[in-house]
Amino acid sequence: MPRLLLIEDDRAVREGVSLALRRQGHDVAAVATGEDGMERLRSFRPDVVVLDLMLPGMTGLDVCRRIRADNQVPIIMATARGDDIDIVVGLEAGADDYVVKPVQARVLDARIRAVLRRVGGPVGADGMPQTETHGDLSIDRAGLTVALEGAPVPLAPSELRLLLLLSASPGRVFSRQQLLEAVWEHSYHGDSRLVDACVKRLRTKLGEPPGQPRFIQTVRGFGYQFRRSTDPARPASR
Repeated sequence: MPRLLLIEDDRAVREGVSLALRRQGHDVAAVATGEDGMERLRSFRPDVVVLDLMLPGMTGLDVCRRIRADNQVPIIMATARGDDIDIVVGLEAGADDYVVKPVQARVLDARIRAVLRRVGGPVGADGMPQTETHGDLSIDRAGLTVALEGAPVPLAPSELRLLLLLSASPGRVFSRQQLLEAVWEHSYHGDSRLVDACVKRLRTKLGEPPGQPRFIQTVRGFGYQFRRSTDPARPASR
């Protein structure tokens, strides 16, 4: 039974969503504030966090950043507005996915199960070695771990799955829609901001200087590719 932490200040929404998700088979802990959410995170140890962006006091963005400081639990951000800036800032703060309220319980349940599948196993071509190296970057596909210059790189589920997919086919160009379908399982109405924000976070964690990507290359107007070690680097762009 997936353990889900819901952080939502609206009592009616909190109780309604909690009831619906329990009926879907989730073990739900629900709190009203960011402060309570951080406390419950430590004691409940959820498999996924559903986080309201517009919280009083400690905002949803604050909570997201604090969680990501030392925890890679999947985070689904909920916002009452489809505001582009709010969504982009939330994704860049570390959210794995987002929903716009009001959201149907079955839609949220599908997003939760999709984000949980991202930590379930490696992505890539059959027959690939369990551990591979790309310069000073090491990827253990069996153990689902990544190291840079021998130091572990903590990656959120979406970041890890994106890296596994791209690195499985160096030089292959993936469109944003292909990445949405493979990583986020969004087969329609996909939002390319999910991909761009995840790439930005991943590049930062892999120590790539701004504008000088070593591993993840932008193919302007199309998508991304993982650079072969012998390929020249290209300037980064959105």
